[in-house]
Amino acid sequence: MLGFRKVTILLGTILLTSNIAAQQPETNVLTTYDAELSHYVYSNQVKFYDLQSQGKTLKLAYSFLPGKANKPVVTLLHGKNFIADYWATTASFLQKLGYGVLMVDQIGFGKSSKPTDYQYSFAVLASHTKSLLDSLNIKNTIVLGHSMGGMLASRFALMYPNSTMQLILLNPIGLENYLQFVEYKDTDFFYQSELKKTAQGVKNYQQTFYYDGQWNEQYAALTDFMIGQINGPDKALIAWVNAKTYDMIFTQPVVTEFTQLSMPVSLILGTRDRTGPGRNWQKQGNEYELGRYDKLGKKVLSIIPNGALYEMQGLGHLPHIEDFTRFTQVLTQALEQTSL
Repeated sequence: MLGFRKVTILLGTILLTSNIAAQQPETNVLTTYDAELSHYVYSNQVKFYDLQSQGKTLKLAYSFLPGKANKPVVTLLHGKNFIADYWATTASFLQKLGYGVLMVDQIGFGKSSKPTDYQYSFAVLASHTKSLLDSLNIKNTIVLGHSMGGMLASRFALMYPNSTMQLILLNPIGLENYLQFVEYKDTDFFYQSELKKTAQGVKNYQQTFYYDGQWNEQYAALTDFMIGQINGPDKALIAWVNAKTYDMIFTQPVVTEFTQLSMPVSLILGTRDRTGPGRNWQKQGNEYELGRYDKLGKKVLSIIPNGALYEMQGLGHLPHIEDFTRFTQVLTQALEQTSL
């Protein structure tokens, strides 16, 4: 039999080991999310708007922060690799200035429905956003779109000019007509690419192309939902929907209609950005360099009737994440365009 002293030492060791184990994160447990991010918690309350489209009943997820009666609502439109929740800090800033704020997960993204047999287009997503605004009795809005959301915001402004008080484009894609320079790729091409995505691959891509090689907890947090879906039960479904939403980026240009934008337009561009969809499958002999945001701003500004350009030197594709303080200073200036 063990003596009392040995038993005491053994019990102490067991308790110490148990306490240490309890304090350690479960590194072997993968976080997983389903297609509609059911257990992923957003910073603001999420509501759902039911709509009928293409023979389907769909739900559009959104968050709304009320503002002061004399201030307009700013509608925030997310990029392709993001969800509405990455606007949370921007939304809080805008609400403190008195603006109402509407953040929308578009159909195919975030907590919204993800139909697999659906014709995704910027026009249909814009119409959904307009229906949601109407349901909330919001007659006019400032529309701010980032990345792919910039293409959607542009289409919204072109379709609903009387409802768009101002268009703000934050490092939007779509400042170029991509099929002019790159080969067309079928949805199957993008589907295979999406199926190959890994957690490390997502990090490597964003670290390289979004943050100039830098990485921190804030940047990593923005990939949690994506990595959770890669690890989750609906990976194939998400891959297919993501693949389908690539097509509109290449086949539904907006820059060709920028001359028709009648409202004040503000371009906020991190000039380090080099985002160029299709760069890896350019047409043979093409010498045009895609994604030169240090040049695109001035070029595009020349065809917008009532535009203003705000260049942010040294920042990349996500100025509102990379340097929030600087971004808010520029955003405040841009919002003054509404009254011009």
